[in-house]
Amino acid sequence: MSHHPDPRALLTPAMRHVLERIARAGHVPLHALTPAQARLAYEAGAGVLEIPSHKLARVQALSLPARDGAALPARLFAPASEVDLPVLLYFHGGGFTVGSVATHAALCRHLAHLAHCAVVSVDYRLAPEWKFPTAVFDAWDSLLGLREQCRALGLDAKRIAVGGDSAGGTLAAVTALAARDAGLPLALQLLFYPGCAGHQDTASHKTFAEGFLLEESHIDYFFGHYLRNGADRDDWRFAPLDGVDEHGHVREPDGVAPAWFGLAECDPLTDEGVMYADRLRHAGVPVDIEIYAGVVHGFINFGRAIPQALTAHNDAARALRNAFTDKTT
Repeated sequence: MSHHPDPRALLTPAMRHVLERIARAGHVPLHALTPAQARLAYEAGAGVLEIPSHKLARVQALSLPARDGAALPARLFAPASEVDLPVLLYFHGGGFTVGSVATHAALCRHLAHLAHCAVVSVDYRLAPEWKFPTAVFDAWDSLLGLREQCRALGLDAKRIAVGGDSAGGTLAAVTALAARDAGLPLALQLLFYPGCAGHQDTASHKTFAEGFLLEESHIDYFFGHYLRNGADRDDWRFAPLDGVDEHGHVREPDGVAPAWFGLAECDPLTDEGVMYADRLRHAGVPVDIEIYAGVVHGFINFGRAIPQALTAHNDAARALRNAFTDKTT
């Protein structure tokens, strides 16, 4: 994305109004809080602009085992009690530091309703208490645990997708690569504005560094808590676009699950999302990408105020339905 002389002019009127309301509220920014305080603040604000929670036939607490013996809390959302439902394994956003199943419950409920699939949302462990790569391990372990429980839960283990937003999108992309390596087929990777690059030096990071909700100071704060050291930035499990493995080799994405990207135009992460989509496409991976004009990072959780949020929900659900249908033919 080239530099724009007045990037705020790109915002839709509704998006600009939301940002102005947030600024007038005068809340202490997350990066000025302790992680515990930031989680509480994020949780308190999560439902303000979100759509009302959709009523579903089935909501069930789950526990998925991690490799170190921990039990990862998760929640199953399903629109019907029928058996053999396809399932989306969802990882919430929040910079690996904030966010939870609760903060993204309305989104997961809506996706389950629209796509007529189950959604399992996971409370992976957060930084700084749990540094990289714990969240990566938890994401992968939750996929393995879900596969083991599919039959008992009435879900179709042959039709599993992974997805997430922001940091959760990173985890979904990395989990898709690991599934490819392990020979576990996935129907889709559903990626809302995922973090993909090891270093925040693209044009969109510069253009939207301040005043567009996710600011440079927030990114520094989150990654400062999550990463153990500078070398972690170049690990493919943090940076699926340009990170390397223990041998110094970039992980090629050939054969990874098809991908759907939902990006925000006025978002520091837009360029790296486009670059990762291009990299997948060049490797022969089927890719669909939508860039929603005039909105910022996090917009999918603003369904009360931002029409593009509901458009993105419907687009994502359509991608899920198509992917799950393809797996039955």
